Amino acid sequence: MSILTRTREMARQTPATRNRYVDFLRAASISVVIFGHWLMAGAQFVDGELVVINSLTENRALHFLTWALQVMPIFFLVGGYANAASWRAAQRRQEPYGAWLRARLRRLLLPVVPLLIVWSFGAAILLDRGVDPALVRLGSQAALVPVWFLATYVAVVAFTPWSLRAWERFGWSALVVTALVAGLIDLVSLGLGVSLAGYLNYLFVWGTVHSLGYAWADNRVGEVPARLAAGLAGAAATAALVWLGPYPVSMVGIDAGTVTNSLPPKVTLLTLALFQAGALLSVEGLARRWLEDEKRWAATILVNGRIMTLYLWHLTAMVGVIGLLAVLGGPGLGLAVNSPGWWWSRPIWILALLIATVPFLAVFGRYERPNPDRRPHPPTWRPVLAVVLACAGLGLLARFGIADEDGLNGIALTLPLAGLIAGGVSGARWWDRRRGAG
Repeated sequence: MSILTRTREMARQTPATRNRYVDFLRAASISVVIFGHWLMAGAQFVDGELVVINSLTENRALHFLTWALQVMPIFFLVGGYANAASWRAAQRRQEPYGAWLRARLRRLLLPVVPLLIVWSFGAAILLDRGVDPALVRLGSQAALVPVWFLATYVAVVAFTPWSLRAWERFGWSALVVTALVAGLIDLVSLGLGVSLAGYLNYLFVWGTVHSLGYAWADNRVGEVPARLAAGLAGAAATAALVWLGPYPVSMVGIDAGTVTNSLPPKVTLLTLALFQAGALLSVEGLARRWLEDEKRWAATILVNGRIMTLYLWHLTAMVGVIGLLAVLGGPGLGLAVNSPGWWWSRPIWILALLIATVPFLAVFGRYERPNPDRRPHPPTWRPVLAVVLACAGLGLLARFGIADEDGLNGIALTLPLAGLIAGGVSGARWWDRRRGAG
């Protein structure tokens, strides 16, 4: 059965009770991230040296576009909706936390393994052939940008049972408290100069947005007027925070040497989440009716079926295209970033990257749907250990790249793989073979 036939069959079998808008927003938000990355990245030769320039850096007029292009809040909103449903279903099955978390980690982390293996071998080969370690590090850092978000999301997902319980018991008060804590962390990190404290907001900012998804799942976000009012309030609050400072206009990180709204996340991303959620949820009714069309819904299923592969590999495809162009003498890399010619070339650039991404989807897409896990329920500490080790390793890889002058970043590479093995996330196929032999 072809993937298109299977997708159409899945579309026809979708129960009427499913909120298709959740799936649509997941596919749409990740697609915006992918095209945003491709659009912002500008590679060019400067004095004979290949450099990668963020097109937002020198074009402040584009910074307001990030209020729409920074869609990670929507992905966490959708994640909260989905994880609430998943954990409640596990409770009905009387499935313990360890088994539930292991299943979530298999879906989220197993697709990362091929990415790490390919980049490990690729970086080792490049270094062995004398390629400048700085270029290898730059390329790997660019390609592995997606894993910082994945590490954060995995950590937030691990806290789902407790954050959901807080929502069920305290309602909106629980979100107000975590939002206030996020604001206090900003005050300590920015106002008092304790910069390390800001990293706590990876949990408090994104955890609050994730909990907003619980409110949506429980239909406690009001009707259209209330949703529109929340969106306007979020937009006004975001504008006020930017105007009063020290928060910049851009909602994505541009210059690591200055205050950014996303690295680590600030309360501006909470107000932005309120703005985006209010606007998008106000058209939920229209969108759900629009998605009743079988072809539109099938297209949504098709994208979601490979969404993790798209997300993880889209920047590797871009690095590969830039490297190929550099080897060929730099066709197209002579255009100055943000020049009229550069902007006119963007449709061709994005088309080339789409084509370059297709082989990665064909080869690695199957890892997105792991085999059913029939193993006994694990002790809780094992998947928790997997979360700790994987998040630590992925964070280090996103920050420092996969290699430097001293060779491969062995510790950062080992931690996620060790977490998957020691945490029992991998190995389901081996267990099935062992049971079959017995």
